[in-house]
Amino acid sequence: MSHFKDQTLLVTGASGHLGGLAVEELLARGATRIIAGTRDPSKLADLTAQGVETRKVDFEDAASLPAAFAGVDRVLLVSTNDVGRRLPQQTAAVDAAKAAGVRHIVYTSAPAARPNADAGLGPEHYWTEVAIAASGLDFTFLRNHMYAENNLMDAAQVIASGQLFGLIGDGGTAYLSRADAARTAAGALLSAEGKSIEDVTGPAAVTNEQRAALYSALSGKSITSIALTPDQLKAGLLAAGIPEGFAEALLAFQRDAVAGYHGVITDAVLRFSGREPQTLADFLAANKAALGL
Repeated sequence: MSHFKDQTLLVTGASGHLGGLAVEELLARGATRIIAGTRDPSKLADLTAQGVETRKVDFEDAASLPAAFAGVDRVLLVSTNDVGRRLPQQTAAVDAAKAAGVRHIVYTSAPAARPNADAGLGPEHYWTEVAIAASGLDFTFLRNHMYAENNLMDAAQVIASGQLFGLIGDGGTAYLSRADAARTAAGALLSAEGKSIEDVTGPAAVTNEQRAALYSALSGKSITSIALTPDQLKAGLLAAGIPEGFAEALLAFQRDAVAGYHGVITDAVLRFSGREPQTLADFLAANKAALGL
């Protein structure tokens, strides 16, 4: 469904992976008035060539935001990468969107977004959701589950070592490809109405043991899943040279998997994109080169 394909649709962070894919999906689905926003519009020459309007959208430059949101009906607000600065940046964007007359915000959030101190990156997403809800605008919060691409960060090392470390009691993660997330976001921008929160998930919750088995099948090597306590896992992350703040965030993701927050399965990808989500097995098979295979 594309009820709003002829309205003015702004995608922020359009030079990033998810934002760029979302713009491409909007084009494919017949949207006629697309604005691609980024801090540096020169990076969007390929979209300009396809007839997409580009604008400078810099959440750190409050004075520029009225022009960035002028004439926009609906916004896909892609959460920024500036951990620790996301909340003031995104709150400024919400304020500017409301002042400009935007009617609907689609926001890329995170699963189980909440203000708890031990929720890793969740509080920034939670308070952004609160700011959007308090604005009075209609909204769709897309709580995107763990990207399948995150596995590519350490998969080659896991395969080489034969060991995959995780927490005791892991309940599985419904890994979601970034392409599926982007298609879902574009679909929500084109069709979502009212106020809603959507968990955007892959098709199945994959445990660490199952993930190790996938690596074994792809590599032909024996990969063992090793369950650790939180203290042991954090110590291992720090010993591997991961900064403490990032280690805490990774640990928080693992704790949430134990709690079951990452094992939720929904049909949001199918409803908004019209396609079934890609399985983790298929994603890994399509990215064997990145696994060092």
